[in-house]
Amino acid sequence: MAHSALGVCSWSLQVSNIPDLARLSAEVGAEVVQVGIGDPTHGAWDEGADFVEALQASGLELSGTMIGFPGEDYTSPATIRETGGFGDPALRAGRLEIFRYAVDKTAELGLQCLCSHAGFIPEEDGPERSSFLDCIAEAAQYAGDKDVLFTMETGQETAALLRRTLDELRLPSLRVNFDPANMILYDMGDPIEAIEILGPDIAHVHAKDANPPQTSGEWGEEVPLGDGSVGMAAFAEALAKAGYRGPLVVEREVGDQAERIAAIKHGISVLRELT
Repeated sequence: MAHSALGVCSWSLQVSNIPDLARLSAEVGAEVVQVGIGDPTHGAWDEGADFVEALQASGLELSGTMIGFPGEDYTSPATIRETGGFGDPALRAGRLEIFRYAVDKTAELGLQCLCSHAGFIPEEDGPERSSFLDCIAEAAQYAGDKDVLFTMETGQETAALLRRTLDELRLPSLRVNFDPANMILYDMGDPIEAIEILGPDIAHVHAKDANPPQTSGEWGEEVPLGDGSVGMAAFAEALAKAGYRGPLVVEREVGDQAERIAAIKHGISVLRELT
């Protein structure tokens, strides 16, 4: 399985300036970086409005960008269901403004993939589905006008529901950022089967591992790559079978900075052996 690059998510390194991002991404052995645009979850940059120029001058190879939204609460699956992405109709207008800003910065960086959690997609018979899909379509169309892909991150819905949603909207600028661990953390199905369902639309990948929740309604547990329930060899094989040849970007969201760096180094090593 030949991939273009192995990488790391900027927020996983817990850095606040571009020089530290460049230093630590090199330390963990990353060939590319997915960079957070700046939000409460993914961190802000000391460079402020000049962060695009600082990134361009850094020499870093970037795989894409990421945006979250103020007010998202990851305390439990229930709290993020209420507060995540474009789920709350009252917050959509403001979050679309933030999303458009992120699209503009992604385009300035010359990148194609902007990742974000869309929020919990309503089921086909849900009363909010039509207005939710209208919002997603508006976001994707703005991205497409700037030659950017809106890559929805997996996990907050089953692969089957996401597949039906993609097929219903039929927007070439709406794709998938595949995170196998999120499927497990949110208890939304088998990630290997999900690759088979979503494969043609996977445009970017987070490499992360986890074990399922012990109690319904609680989080699963994120663990170092190869130590969880994803099955990294099967994961790599399924991506290859689906025709994915893009970057594999390690995401680590638990532990202090030293623990994260050790886990990321380990993760990149595991992926290098598999790819």
